[in-house]
Parts: sequence; C-alpha cells; structure tokens
Amino acid sequence: MRQPIADRTGPVPGFLRPGDEDVVRVVTPTGDAMWLVRGYALGRSVLTDKRFSRAAAIEPGAPTFNDAQPAADSMMSMDGPRHARLRRLVSGAFSTGRMARMSTSVAELADRHLDTVAALGPGADLIDNLAWPLPMAVLCSLLGIPEEDTLRFRDWVLVLFDLDASPPREKARYRMELLDYMDELLARKRREPQEDLLSDLITVHDRGELSTNELLTLGLTLLMAGYETTAGQIGLATLSLLTDRGVYDELAEHPERIGNAVEELMRLNPSTPVTFPRVATEPVRVGAVTVQPGEGIVVALMHGNRDAEVFPDPESLHLAAGRDASHLTFGHGVHRCLGAPLATLQVRIVLERLLRRFPALRLADVPEPVVWKDGMVTRSLSRLLVAW
Repeated sequence: MRQPIADRTGPVPGFLRPGDEDVVRVVTPTGDAMWLVRGYALGRSVLTDKRFSRAAAIEPGAPTFNDAQPAADSMMSMDGPRHARLRRLVSGAFSTGRMARMSTSVAELADRHLDTVAALGPGADLIDNLAWPLPMAVLCSLLGIPEEDTLRFRDWVLVLFDLDASPPREKARYRMELLDYMDELLARKRREPQEDLLSDLITVHDRGELSTNELLTLGLTLLMAGYETTAGQIGLATLSLLTDRGVYDELAEHPERIGNAVEELMRLNPSTPVTFPRVATEPVRVGAVTVQPGEGIVVALMHGNRDAEVFPDPESLHLAAGRDASHLTFGHGVHRCLGAPLATLQVRIVLERLLRRFPALRLADVPEPVVWKDGMVTRSLSRLLVAW
C-alpha cells in the first residue's frame, strides 16, 4: 500500500531546494564555493570514492559548509586505515545482537517519558518530553554517563550544534567544559570500571590501541553525533505521521508495518540534510562536471532520498513493503553512520509506543503547535504540541 505523505521538509536554505541538475555549484553558509550532488547514484559514488577525502576537508584553508567541523582526531575526519582502526574498535557496540539486547531498556525509557507526556495531558510537548530526553538517556546508558549529568550534556551539545545563537567565545567555553568533564569521567571509570562502552574503550586504550586524545575524542563523538540527529529524527518522523491522519490510522491498525514506515519516514525527512564535506585530492569527474583538487563537495541526502529514478513515486510513504534501494539518510560507504541501528531502534520504539498508547494522537489545536529549530547543524523541531 502506498500512502501520500505531506511534504514537511520545513525550512531549508535555497540551494537545497529541488532542481534539475544532479551536480550544482553552491555558496555555503560560510561563504565558500562547493559542489552539491543531488542525484542518488552520483551521491553514492562520491561517498565511496577514495579521491574525496574527509581528512583533507579539515585542513586549514579547506572549504567548509558550516562552523560545525569535527575534531582532527575524530574518526569522522579520517580516511583509510586510521579511520578503519577506530571504527573497528567501536563497531561491536552497534551490532545487531547488541541492539536486540538494548531494545528492552530503550522501550522502558520511552515508556517512562510517555508517562510524563500522559501526566502533562493534552497540549504536552513531545520534543521537550520525549524526542530530546530519550536519545540522551539512551546514549548515556550506552556510554556509562551518570543519569544525573544528562541535562548538563544536553545544554553543552545544543550550544555546540547551534550555528547562529551562540557566539564563538561561548562555544569555546562549552567545548572546554565538555572536554574537562569527559576527562574526569574517564579517570573515574579507570578507577571503577563498569559494563559500558567507555569502560571498554579505556581497556582498549590501556592495551595501547588508542591514544589518550583518541579515547577522549571518540567518547565525545559517539555522544554528540548520536544525540542531536536522533532527537531530530524522532521529531520529524512523528510530525510526518501527525500531518497525515490516514498514515497514522493505518499504522495503528497494522503495527507490523511500522518497520517499513520508519525507513520511509527517515528517507522522506532526514534530520541531516547534507553530508560532511569532502575535498578532492585529484581531478574527479562527477556527472557533467570535473571536481578539481582542493575543491569541496557534499551530497544532498534529502535530494538523493527522493530521486525518482531510484524511488518510484518518491513523495509517497510505502507502508506494506520496503523499498528495493537503501536510502541515504545515514550516509553510505565506510563513513556510513555507525549509530544508524541505534537511531532506527529508537524511532521505531517511539512510534510503536505512541500508536499503542495514543491511537487518537493529533497536533494540539493551538497557535503554532509546530516550531522549527533554526540555526542548527541538523534539521529538528523545538516544539511539537499534541493532544489526544
């Protein structure tokens, strides 16, 4: 069954609006010129082409897309063997078996937050009371961060991901506070190891497989990369369902279709609109253009996910069966998001619980029940008021 879904893309820069060309030259928010790839097939080829370097993209003078560049010793800023080594050390934390074991605890956390929503009554905000706190609680549990520190982390991450509202000096101060906290936490876990990912990484460090800086950066990368994007994805998926009553009712009647629906919702409305930039290390032909050495390139995930040559009837949500092709929301190739299984698990559990507990859920009948968060690296909502 195919259900039309309203286009809830929300505010996006002009250069991300649909166009006919698969590869276009754009000016980024930082004022740099960069190539933007819109087509699905070309996007996948860019993301697997070793001539497009993530490490070169963080070199001084490289073109940038925004001010949210990962650290030089982050695995998101590495190529080849260096990247593969770090990725291998943490990939087991996101295995199918680990996700199956985590599903019970994620469901319990979701139920706890939905109890709060129910207690608040109609008019409750699903962003403040579900979409934001759930991913933070899940990640803190995975990493072994004390529950009482989750609010501090949310404040730190929001400022560091905010491109507009926070001045550079404030960002620098928050970044130092976050680094100091993580350093202290790692020292505490070395003294008192527990069954969590940070304790496991400390063991790897003590075997000489991770430097101290790599350990610190890896912990922060896992936290920050998995929080903002997942929170945004939960809000966007819920909004898409609430703006198409037929889809919501269909899933309430056929919960076995939620798995397919989650993939389609993430395809139609990804919380990350473009990939991190890459820089060409030699001339590379991409479609009708040649990207020269030193030039930057990004893949528009929103466009690739709606490529009609790959996804027939691309604006519709296909509930009954999955698409033949994989969407690009989590990227592609060696840099595909490690946390994709955990993010997908959280979105699926949230929708399952919402449909079961609130079969008549709807947008609240108030002025501006939906407010988009401006100035963030990712696309997300700052308010989603609901009633039932």
